[in-house]
Amino acid sequence: MDFSLTEEHEIIQAAAREFAQNEIAPVAAEFDESGEFPSDTIRAAGELGFMGVEIPEEYGGSGLDSISYVLIMAEISAADAAHGTIVSVNNSLYGVPLLEFGTEDQKQRFLTPVASGEVNGAYALTEPQSGSDARSMRSKAVLSDDGKYYTINGKKSWITSGPVARYVVVFAQTEHADGSACGISAFVVDSETDGFACGKHEPKLGIRASATCEIELTDYRCPVESRIGDEGQGFKIAMTVLDSGRIGIAAQSLGIAQAAYEAALEYSRDRKAFGSSIGSFQSIQNKLADMRTRIEASRLLVLQAAWAKQRAKKTGSKNTLNSCMAKLYASETCMWVTHQALQIHGGMGYSKELPLERYFRDAKITEIYEGTSEIQRMVIARLETGLR
Repeated sequence: MDFSLTEEHEIIQAAAREFAQNEIAPVAAEFDESGEFPSDTIRAAGELGFMGVEIPEEYGGSGLDSISYVLIMAEISAADAAHGTIVSVNNSLYGVPLLEFGTEDQKQRFLTPVASGEVNGAYALTEPQSGSDARSMRSKAVLSDDGKYYTINGKKSWITSGPVARYVVVFAQTEHADGSACGISAFVVDSETDGFACGKHEPKLGIRASATCEIELTDYRCPVESRIGDEGQGFKIAMTVLDSGRIGIAAQSLGIAQAAYEAALEYSRDRKAFGSSIGSFQSIQNKLADMRTRIEASRLLVLQAAWAKQRAKKTGSKNTLNSCMAKLYASETCMWVTHQALQIHGGMGYSKELPLERYFRDAKITEIYEGTSEIQRMVIARLETGLR
């Protein structure tokens, strides 16, 4: 069993690290403070192929594998988690449904410009009253009498990249003109079309540069050609997307935790107290040992999930268990490690002069979005027991 990265993966990882540390890290605090969307660095990420890592080249992407994706996500997130979130949405939440369920025309029209970084994409599943309970969504898409378009009405909340996205994958309960229900369906909507509007922007604790807002659809006319997959296939599409997206968030968690650990390690060597470096104190050493161990365990789970995702593509199987375990453990490790790193820094960790307080704020969302830790545990247990 070989746990080493291939030479190609090492080159990709090094390229992502160089870009993240030279272009993103120097501006991360500024964008965190202002909450502005980092258009220039995201455009540069697109030029390097980071906005469509696993998307084939014919659709504007890089055509790389899942291992490459998690390596890139971890490096970008180590520099700034907000940039990592934006990259994750484009790659997983927006790219996967179109790549796996879209028609050739949809891939050319809606996937290529996003995967290439020309424009941004977003994913709209959550609603004000339905987060984890996606089946209770109230947004409706009613098919016209002539069967040519859907009229969509509804409100979506917590939409990452919503204020800047050109195209959004939207989920809605589908009905025919006679009132017959067809279940949840998925659609691509264009933010530049009448009936689309951004609502309130969310004032977030962390990942502040990843613009987040509500979106409202009012009598939005969506051509049938913009429906992804079959009518009623939306819930399956959404769950497939989340299986992929959780791996990206696990990699993001790994990157944040790694950055926090490295900061704490350096500080423990430099900081003197009672005549010695604090890294020589047993209490600090215990923290560092546990931090490193949990990070490495997370890394293995993330890489295993990415490897299993590639295998699932070939066999047509699902990768839910691996993605849930990686997301659960890596996100909780991220939160724990940033907490310990802040403790090691003491008062300086609480100051905005150092990035530790930003790592700590950014870490919390990894336990929430794309399925809370509670949901991950529920899914894992159900898969293991076969009980619901």
